Amino acid sequence: MIAPVRAEWEIGAVAKWLGNTSSVRVRRVTLMLIDLLLLYLAIELAVFLRYEGNIAPFMRDKLNARIPVFVAVYTGFLLAGGHYQMLWRYAGAREGFRLFFLCICATVLILFFNRLFSWKMPRSLFCIIGVCEFSLVGGSRFAWKIVRETWHNLQDGSTHNRILIVGAGEGGAYAARICLEGSRITGVPVAFVDNDPEKIGMRVMGLPVLGSIQDVPDIVDKKEIAEIIIAIPRLRGDRLNEIVSVCKSTKCRVRILNNPGGLDDSLPEGQQVFREVNTSDFLSRDEVSLDLDSIRSYLKGNVVLVTGGGGSIGSEICRQILRFQPKLLLIFDIYENCAYELQCELKQRYGASCPIEVLIGSIRDRRRLDEVFSRYKPQIVFHAAAHKHVPLMETSSAEAVKNNVFGTYNLLLSASEHGVERFVQLSTDKAVNPTNVMGATKRICEMLLQTFARKTSMQCVAVRFGNVLGSHGSVIPLFEAQIRQGGPVTITHPDITRYFMTIPEAAQLVLQAGGLAKSGSIYVLDMGKPVRIMDLAEKLIRFYGYIPGVNMQIQVIGLRPGEKLYEELLMDVERDHMTRTAHDKIFVAPPIEIDEEAFSSGLEALRRAAEQGSGQEVVEKIHAIVDTYTPDEKLLAG
Repeated sequence: MIAPVRAEWEIGAVAKWLGNTSSVRVRRVTLMLIDLLLLYLAIELAVFLRYEGNIAPFMRDKLNARIPVFVAVYTGFLLAGGHYQMLWRYAGAREGFRLFFLCICATVLILFFNRLFSWKMPRSLFCIIGVCEFSLVGGSRFAWKIVRETWHNLQDGSTHNRILIVGAGEGGAYAARICLEGSRITGVPVAFVDNDPEKIGMRVMGLPVLGSIQDVPDIVDKKEIAEIIIAIPRLRGDRLNEIVSVCKSTKCRVRILNNPGGLDDSLPEGQQVFREVNTSDFLSRDEVSLDLDSIRSYLKGNVVLVTGGGGSIGSEICRQILRFQPKLLLIFDIYENCAYELQCELKQRYGASCPIEVLIGSIRDRRRLDEVFSRYKPQIVFHAAAHKHVPLMETSSAEAVKNNVFGTYNLLLSASEHGVERFVQLSTDKAVNPTNVMGATKRICEMLLQTFARKTSMQCVAVRFGNVLGSHGSVIPLFEAQIRQGGPVTITHPDITRYFMTIPEAAQLVLQAGGLAKSGSIYVLDMGKPVRIMDLAEKLIRFYGYIPGVNMQIQVIGLRPGEKLYEELLMDVERDHMTRTAHDKIFVAPPIEIDEEAFSSGLEALRRAAEQGSGQEVVEKIHAIVDTYTPDEKLLAG
């Protein structure tokens, strides 16, 4: 549906128009001269239509005397309405309606003058002049647009960049328009496919709709297609997987149309409209709706510290934070390579003056933390630094404790002593009824945070969520590597399930939860329905053009140490008291009562075990603190 036309009257339009560069000014002056000629032709054509060429001499004299008025009125309306600021090669129905509206306004004003000044000329003549003016000016613009696009197609119509567009609706028309408007990077569209039988055989943007999506392989062969663009809005999950599988079977490059209203400005120029299909598209999750004002209110103008800022989640949190204009963003990480790469990316995107500072250090180093807090005085802390790999932490339990537990403890101490206002800790569903060391240490971190929330004025919250697609160590990169190597794809159990969300979705909801900040609360993100890993593996195999069990095998290797068949987002005691927040994807689990004296002594015993004891002793001390922890029997046996 075409939006109503709005004439955008600009008082300073003429001055703005005169102030542009010389090449643009020459172009606009040329268009004005052409329009003056077309106005004269419109007047002559109107005379011919109204009087059939037999206009009386006195009426011709009257008309000639009013031509300067016509010129002033029509030119004035076109200037004020921004007509000469349009790029007509990008024009569509909206621009055509705007021109029509401007011509109507000019005609109405001339009719008003005819009555006011008693010109005593037929009103029909002025109306016909207006129609002819619109037809000639608009027709000339769109004719040039068509000629230009046709020439571009002839110039670039070789087989190496011929494009087939999947979807002949609004998204497909938008994709074709972008391709036709001269960007040689995207290539030349030659046809559409669409499953709507009413569209097959029709034309969109002058291009034929040749068949349904199942006809793609035949059309690719006949039309020598090199690239396929999927241009169906909000297409996700199984339906996208099905279409991608058909397209991938052709060996063409397959890309997808970005949301026209929200292009990814991190991509190089010329690649913003289209992107590669990625695995996160298969999750079938709706876009996150954010309360931007709430997030901006606590981030804008503040110094924000992100620990683990070079990691998968931490780096995305950093990207999202910069949208809200912090005074300074501190990226704190022990791994300099990831932090440096993120710094380069952000500087390239936002410019050399981007307010970021990369700091190398460990949360286990209390002195380094105090130095950072003392010098930069951050008001907001997002704590994403942690050891997260479950099997590795089973065999390195002391390191998990030193980093996850006492690193967090150091950070909370330094933050509270240096006046931090808000502390947001990233947690995990593995902290709920944990069966592994990593999950148990994250549960202790939640308990630490709730203890500091009671003892200090700092607002402390934890945000608990499940697996994140594409993060370091997640199952997707592993599956992709196995598929590229020819298989087999390995899963630990045919019935194992996990909660998933995308990295941007997780980061955005973490920022949103930070804005809610009811101190001591654990915010739980709505992860949707758990995903069966076997189903995910099969979808990914099909995405790469293989058939599960035929030319790409799936091998079940058994559960790893500390691994559960399914994860939980809430403990039993939390589930009964969980409440909704203002955001429909964020829930809050109330603080759980903690015996602080027993907790404190348990932490000291755990510290000693981590520094001097055996792995078995570490696990025993963890279990003494987290009574819902069910450790692997092998760890308890030493």
